[in-house]
Amino acid sequence: MKSFKPESIRFDGNTTFKIKDAHTKIDDLYTDDIDYETQLRQQAAAIDKLQTALYAHNRYGILTVFQAMDAAGKDGTIQHVFTGTNPLGLRIHSFKKPTEQELEHDWLWRSWRDLPERGMIGIFNRSYYEEVLVVKVHPEILLTSQRLPTDRTDQLDKVWKDRYEAIRDFEKHLYRNGFPVIKFFLHVSKEEQAERLIKRIEDPSKHWKFDEQDVKEREFWDEYQSAFEEAINETATDNAPWYVVPADDKKNMRLMVGRILIEELGKLPIDEPEVNEVRAKELQKLIKLIQEQ
Repeated sequence: MKSFKPESIRFDGNTTFKIKDAHTKIDDLYTDDIDYETQLRQQAAAIDKLQTALYAHNRYGILTVFQAMDAAGKDGTIQHVFTGTNPLGLRIHSFKKPTEQELEHDWLWRSWRDLPERGMIGIFNRSYYEEVLVVKVHPEILLTSQRLPTDRTDQLDKVWKDRYEAIRDFEKHLYRNGFPVIKFFLHVSKEEQAERLIKRIEDPSKHWKFDEQDVKEREFWDEYQSAFEEAINETATDNAPWYVVPADDKKNMRLMVGRILIEELGKLPIDEPEVNEVRAKELQKLIKLIQEQ
């Protein structure tokens, strides 16, 4: 069984990320299914404890961002990693194709609207990064859907440069106000993605998850890999790092994400709630009142 150090897949801007060198599979972090389930439960309990402390401290919030190619396992990872965490402490939002209302605003507007409150862990299933991934691979979206002024889209290189800058500023602003951002790129291989898409087709119970567009997007695999590489290099910072998580084995992926979350949450200078002796004595008096009722 292989040991795992989160810093081995952490990118904070100090080194250049090359997607061709990033692993999509590593040796198992678990010995068998029982060991996997045990580790997952232990991690869930640790995350729940940290989130409770986050809530009681009420000074910080966390935003986690999950990005990946289709069928990489974003939904399942979020479900398994956060099972056991008090749902009142989570804010989960899945970003789909922009609505008509969202298109009437700037491209970051819908992200501002769904940010977590202090004490909460926010989870973005896809995010504002779609604007430098999908839109970059399909730049016609800028002209046909996003209703931008034509003089803002005549130089595409400048569009992407400006958007990377806006993302860095957005994440820097969040950090300065007590909301660090943790970003996960679930890195799946093209071969593994193909197997998962085929399984979705063959299993009637998973047809609801299948979108014909996922197959069409495979034609742009290389373009997406390039877009992910550039997005990570342009937006990885120490205060908003990227973790490039091997995703060919779902169990490994979930364990890695859980460990990273525990480590990142543990870095926050959160104090245990102070015991107020006067308040404690007042509350003790209520015990007798309750017993007499």
